[in-house]
Parts: sequence; C-alpha cells; structure tokens
Amino acid sequence: MSQVDAPRGRTCSRTLRSVALLTSGVLALPALAACSADESERTGKAAAPDIAAAARDKVADGGTLRWAIDAMPTTLNAFQADADAATTRIAGAVLPSLFTLDKSGRPQRNPDFVESAEIVDREPKQVVLYKLNQKAVWSDGREIGAPDFVAQWRALSGKDSAYWTARNAGYERIEEIQKGANDLEVKVTFTKPYADWQSLFSPLYPKDVTSAPNAFNDGARDGLKATAGPFRLGPLDRKAGTATLVRNPRWWGEQAKLENLVLTAVPRDKRADALAAGRVDIAEIDRGTATRIAGAAGPRYASGQPSSPAAGRTPSSALKGGAVPHSSGDGKALVARSRSVAAYVAAQTALKGYVVRKSLEPAYTQLALNGESGPLADARVRRAVARALDRKELAETVLSPLGLPADPPGSHLALAGQNAYTDNSGALGEQSTEEAQALLADAGWTPGGLKKPAPAKAGSEAGASASPKASGFPSSAPSGRKAGEGDAASDDGLYIVGDDKPASAVHGPESGGTRILAPAPAAAGRELALPGRPGSDDEARGAGAQDKKGEVAGAYAPRGTAAPVVAGAVGKNGKPLSLRFVLPSGPGSEPLRAVGAKIARMLDRVGIRTEITKVADSGYFKDHIASGNYDLALYSWPATAYPATDARPIFAKPEPASDGSLLVEQNYTRVGTDYINQLFDQAAAELDQDAARELVRRADARIWAAAGSIPLYQRPELVAAKPTVLNAGAFGFAAPRYQDIGFKKG
Repeated sequence: MSQVDAPRGRTCSRTLRSVALLTSGVLALPALAACSADESERTGKAAAPDIAAAARDKVADGGTLRWAIDAMPTTLNAFQADADAATTRIAGAVLPSLFTLDKSGRPQRNPDFVESAEIVDREPKQVVLYKLNQKAVWSDGREIGAPDFVAQWRALSGKDSAYWTARNAGYERIEEIQKGANDLEVKVTFTKPYADWQSLFSPLYPKDVTSAPNAFNDGARDGLKATAGPFRLGPLDRKAGTATLVRNPRWWGEQAKLENLVLTAVPRDKRADALAAGRVDIAEIDRGTATRIAGAAGPRYASGQPSSPAAGRTPSSALKGGAVPHSSGDGKALVARSRSVAAYVAAQTALKGYVVRKSLEPAYTQLALNGESGPLADARVRRAVARALDRKELAETVLSPLGLPADPPGSHLALAGQNAYTDNSGALGEQSTEEAQALLADAGWTPGGLKKPAPAKAGSEAGASASPKASGFPSSAPSGRKAGEGDAASDDGLYIVGDDKPASAVHGPESGGTRILAPAPAAAGRELALPGRPGSDDEARGAGAQDKKGEVAGAYAPRGTAAPVVAGAVGKNGKPLSLRFVLPSGPGSEPLRAVGAKIARMLDRVGIRTEITKVADSGYFKDHIASGNYDLALYSWPATAYPATDARPIFAKPEPASDGSLLVEQNYTRVGTDYINQLFDQAAAELDQDAARELVRRADARIWAAAGSIPLYQRPELVAAKPTVLNAGAFGFAAPRYQDIGFKKG
C-alpha cells in the first residue's frame, strides 16, 4: 500500500510520478517502456509475476474457473470498512478501473475505459481532464460519464456523514466536476494540488450506487444493478460459499475467454483438501501446502521448490510407515491410522495435478517496535534493536527455501521496481553489534546497570523497591497482566497479519486502505515517542530543511561513545532490558515464529532479552497490535503506487486524544514526528515528479532513523494452479487482466 522516492540520476520522461499509495498520481502517462537504465538501477528490479503468461490465441474460449477466496465478501462496495480481498477481486472484474498497476507496481492508464487523462491546468488550480472510451457503457446500456464521477465524489468527499465510507483521501480535495466539451470528457478541478489523482475513481461505481446514502450503505452490499467490465455479477450463493461472475455480453473490449469465473470460499487451512478434492482450480496457498504439492510432484519439480520428506514415497511405503509403529497396539487404532495415511496418500496423488506458481507479494513484513512507553520510547534503544538485526539473514530464512530473491527492502514506502523506490536504509545503518551496544550504553543500558542501586539512607525513598537478580528477567507485560497470559480470541478483520493474507480489506492496497483509528492504552503518565523525546528529529527543523541522503541526526551513537563488552544482559537501575515479543500461534504462522526466534537470538547478542508470547491468530492484531499491547511484533504492510497519500496514516505522528488515549490512525508503532507529517503533506501536493520523489525519500529516511518499523523481507506469494490455467497465478504487483484468464487449448 504505498510509494514515492527521490532519484539521483536521469528519470524516464514518460513515467508517472507515483507519489503515493492508493489514491492518486501525477501526470497521466500511457507507457513506461522508454525508461532509462539509470532509473532501473535506482528503483531495482521487481520480482517477475508467475502466471503462465500466454497469448490470447493460446487460450481456449469458454470454461469455468474456480478460484479460492478466503470468505464470501460481506459487501461489494470497496469503499466500505468491511470490504475485503474478495470485494477487490470482484470489483476488478466487473467495474471500471481508470488506472491499474503493471508488473513493476506502476500506474498505467486503462485504455478500455480512458483514452487519455492528464493535468491540463496547474494554475490557478489543478485541473485533470479525462477523455473516456466512447464504447464504455454500463451493463444497463447507459454511457459511463460525468454523472458517475460526480456521484462518487460527493459520496466519498467526507462532507456528508450519512455515507458510511472507510476513506476519502483525495476526494476531499476536489472542488468540482464538470462535463467537458462533450459527454465523453470529464473535467475535475481540485481545491489544492493533488499528486495522486490517478488513484481516484478506481474502481468507479455507477451513480445508482453512489448518489444516495441508502444505496451506498446497503444497496451495494449484496448486489450491483449495473456493472462495466469483462464480467458481470452473477449469483451470490452465501450458503454454498460461491460468487459467480459471468462473461459480459455488453463488454466492448477483448471478450473474456472464460464463460464463468466462480470465486469459492475456502479457508486457508482447508486449501490443500479443496485442491486434492478438485473443488478449486487455483488457490493462494501457504508454505506447508506448497511443500505438500512439491513432495507429491517429486523429481518433476525444479530446484528452488519447497522440499518435502514425503517426496518419492509410494502409497505402500507410506502405509507401512504409518502402520508399523502402531502394529503392537490396539487393532482399531491401527485401522484408523492406516485409513488416515491412505487418505493422505490419495490426497498426495491428487495434488500431483497442480503446480506451484511463485513470486513476491506487493507487501513487506516488518519488525514493529512499540514506542509509546517503556524502554522503546527512547529512540536510542529502538535504533539499537534495529542495528542488532541481520536483515539479510532474516529474509533468507523465509525466502531462500522457496527459491525466491531474499533482498531486504530498503524502503518503507515502495518495493523494488516501483517508481518510488530508493534504498534509504543507510539512514539507520547496517547491522553492527558494536554500534547497537554503544547506543544502549548512551541510553544508560549497560551490563553494570544490572547491579542493585546502593542502599538508600534512612528516611529516603530511593531503593525502596527491590530490583531483580542480574540473571532473572521479569516480564515486560503491562501491569495487572501475567506474562504469557492468553488473549481472548476475536475477529480482527484488519491488515495483513502473519504470513497468511487477512480476510479483510487493506490488503487492499487495491481496496484503498481502510482508515482505522485504533484505541490505545491511556497515555497519562507515559512518555510518548513524539517530538522532544531522545533522538527526535524535530528540533527547530522546518519542512524545507535539506537532508543528505542516508545521513540523519541521531541514527548513530554520539561520537566517542564506547561499546561496552556484553557477556550477558544489559540493565539500568538494577533492571534488565527485557522486551515482550508477541507472535501468532496459528498453524500458518510458522515462518513468522522462525523469524521471531532468530530476532530474539540476535538481540540476545547485544544484551537485550526478549519474552516471546504466542497468542491466538484471531486476536493477534486487534488485541495486541492495534491496542498497543506489545513491545515487539511482526506484521505486514501492503505497497502500492501512491505513498504520499496511503502511507501517511501508517507513519503519521500519533496525537493525544481528549480521553488520554492516542489517536494513532494506522501507526501502530506509535512512533512519529511533525517533520515526517510535513514531508508527506508536501509530497501529496507536489506535482513535479522529481520533487515529489525527493520529499518521499526524505520522509522514508526519517522513518528509518526513527526506528519504529524495520522492514525485513518482501512476503512470498505462492499459488497452486492446474497446469492448464493460463494468465493467472502469482501476479506480484500486476493487476489481473481478467479477460485473458482461461485454460490452455486442447
């Protein structure tokens, strides 16, 4: 969900100035093919999609593709808070998107709907002129035009509270929308410059949905009277868990190859069974299921695929392996065991009929450091944690066994290959045990700090509380809560948590990013990681201040600070530095727990102790991340083409609320500064591509130096599909081209 950055060499004259995450852009350009080598070197290389790409003449006409989704969508309105990945998939197939992302995560004009889109005036106000495809019509025969744009703007502008909208970024900057020289032209005038205008009106809903609050809030939850895409909406069968999309006979573009696209609800932990039973043709899967498919295929798989101890096993050997250990026991147990193994072997035989397509997802997993209170409120301690990490080793832990590139992300706001990408991690510095120890020492955390303070004189309050032994590490859990105490399970329905996609919206870089105001523990009496805290970069600094690339004040220990020799834990005032590390406990979260264990060992080397607490997946995000009930945690953020808009709520400085809590928006680390906010605001209003990149680069450098979020690796994307499925699989950044998806001829 987000991006923009500052170039150091020439830039492609035809590129979009991708200045943000999910809500707008800058110059409407038709192509990116002419970009220079300098730009490719600057942005890096995006992971290639793995979709069995084929020309349309190689794809059969007709057929039904069954595609697994996590759950049936609770709404078909992508602008509502409970929109999820299924909502996004349906919208992509049946509704207009004026701009879509290419394989490098860069916005591209969609010629099926827009012949041209460009900024035609900058002074006195920004004006964007859309020239629509003259063939574009809704399924009811009405022309797509200005009335649809006007209705969506009014619904999403935030001026009418009767509309239950999840976001209005960009729409609130529109002053008016008018018809141009003819019915096919739409002129949008902004009250103030908006760099990310290309993110607007994607998807575009018919005015029937957006012109009235009742229609917007309830009318589009279970149906759409009019659509405009290669498919139209067919039956939604919530009991059977299927949403059927049917080839649109009114589609003016290249005809959809498939007759039907059936989205089938299959929970992540049931995907292997569904594939083996032939209930779906394609499904995103976890590493465990990928391993099973690779094991079933055996030598047919090339190197780099997940390995499996089951590879090459025959049904008889599997049955024998399951039966022998139990042969001396209960006969019924032996029979049950044999049946279980036989079922597994049968499933493995069926899984031979699938291939695993793999790429890197447009999202990264980070180590989040909660800077609201405790030791991590001190920026020096956060930086010490960050400098102790070997991010390359952590990335390799997850990606190398899958044969995927394991280069740690260098930006919070874009991923390699995107127009906004620049590696700004130098603002924090590379892994260095000595530097980490020096930062801790500067913050007062040393091995000597574990000694108990000298006894206080009679009548003094000093030393009244007992300090722990140097060899003991007390829990850092909040007061009143026992270390390791379980959390009540509840549906979080939020962002990407763990290494499985959520059943919810944000992953929705495509959905636009739900704006959530998360509750936080009362802030009274707590020190916040806001300007004025140690290491803050806001001291008398204006938004126009110039920063040298990779050089941020406070990112390193003060010159001359000696790194102490650390044989064990470090402490202060007799208390060890111990952090509560919250991890999910579910069966799909093994990679996260493996990464968490390595992080704990890396921190141990510099004297930081961790208390790993495993909690139920259902409450991991809502009960811990969003509520601030953690010191360290692992979760992911999506990345899109519009960081100035969509990344701002993720990294904006939290503001104290009247009730003493923090208004954190989506900044669950509670770490932010006024200067970062200013840079985002300037970038969102900057129509010059190079200047916008520079502002976002500087914001990212500041985010690195603040050390509230440490990107570790881009998430793997694994998709199981029948070998005959073409133009679908692990898409990476690219938006699916639904009309090209189908089956191999013959």
